Amino acid sequence: MLDIVAICLVVTATLAYLNHRFVGLPTAIGVMAASLLMSLLLIGLDLAGIDFGLRQYEESLLRSIDFSDVLMQGMLSLLLFAGALHVDLSELRAWRWQVGALAVVATLLSTLVVGLGAWLVLPWVGLELPLIYCLLFGALISPTDPIAVMGILKTAGAPRDLELVIAGESLFNDGVGVVIFSLLLGMLATGETPTWGHGAQLLAHEAGGGLLYGLVLGYVTFRLLRSVDNYQVEVLITLAAVMGGYALATRLHVSGPLAMVVAGLMIGNHGRALAMSDTTRRYIDMFWELLDEILNAVLFVLIGMEVMVVAFSASVFAAAGVALAITLLARALTVGLPVALLKGFFRLPRGAAKVLTWGGLRGGISVALALSLPAGPQRDLILALTYCIVVFSILGQGLTIGGVVRRAVGGVAAPRAGHG
Repeated sequence: MLDIVAICLVVTATLAYLNHRFVGLPTAIGVMAASLLMSLLLIGLDLAGIDFGLRQYEESLLRSIDFSDVLMQGMLSLLLFAGALHVDLSELRAWRWQVGALAVVATLLSTLVVGLGAWLVLPWVGLELPLIYCLLFGALISPTDPIAVMGILKTAGAPRDLELVIAGESLFNDGVGVVIFSLLLGMLATGETPTWGHGAQLLAHEAGGGLLYGLVLGYVTFRLLRSVDNYQVEVLITLAAVMGGYALATRLHVSGPLAMVVAGLMIGNHGRALAMSDTTRRYIDMFWELLDEILNAVLFVLIGMEVMVVAFSASVFAAAGVALAITLLARALTVGLPVALLKGFFRLPRGAAKVLTWGGLRGGISVALALSLPAGPQRDLILALTYCIVVFSILGQGLTIGGVVRRAVGGVAAPRAGHG
């Protein structure tokens, strides 16, 4: 395990240096692009017979890493807490209904639109998936990835209110998406279709329980922070709360992602204002921002390297193009259209619908959920489709969202110092 961690860090640091020194892309996008190009180069060299075993070594390294477990049980809790830590709760509260509608209702509707769309259209390119697998694909690809979204928002230059809605939606809808995915995965395993009542009960237990548990965890952490004035101890308390709190959430079968978001919002707002000295605030901010940047870079390098273990073919690429079109259409119908039509409810600036539609980035969470599906040809196809959409989302949408913001709402794309 130590060797794997060391290799990942060395590769990430090398690619981050090369990107910063010679390319100049945002770190997450730059290291992912470099990692993807490196992996494709190794594939090309291997096909030409001059690979020297490097492709096989990278493949064995990737197969020794359970990407789904590393992200969902390791990195995700830290990244979500770090992201929520820098969101101003007093500002977000003013947009709670808009964020809630996008995170819950839009995610549910998008799951249905993508799932049914894939089920109807994929046979046109000679590939078929059972309806339950199409709905699982819809559930894992519909939520926007908070890690990707909040990383790109630093440089997008969106107006403050629009940025808050995008960040809030991305922080909460992944928890909703994971709950929907778990419900559908249970249907696949048992072969039984749950009743609406059972589905609502599971959603209330997982999502509602996660929110309530996050409040309790945040309050306990807040009280501990308030009782001491030692920045080393307080940094350690926040780290323990995230790692231990996420592990306990898993045991309690409540949504760990939602719990981490709520706890991060509490510590980043009430904790920052009432339980920390200026010195502690400075060190906690530095620690979590640095950890966030490091884990983000490692995650995006792993995403780029995952191309090694994804099965592609001409029909899969055609299906990926169809799936991408369906996913963007679903985003436009379930998010862009309501924002454009219900202007009195959303109260967002002109052009916000375009930004929200194009700014719905997908990332590592979608890949991790795809990898958690039962092994088989359906999983392989869903993984390939998911991977193509994630790569396009991060490289295509991520690199152009600043221009979309400037054209749609007149924002000025300028680097930001923090998450919010």
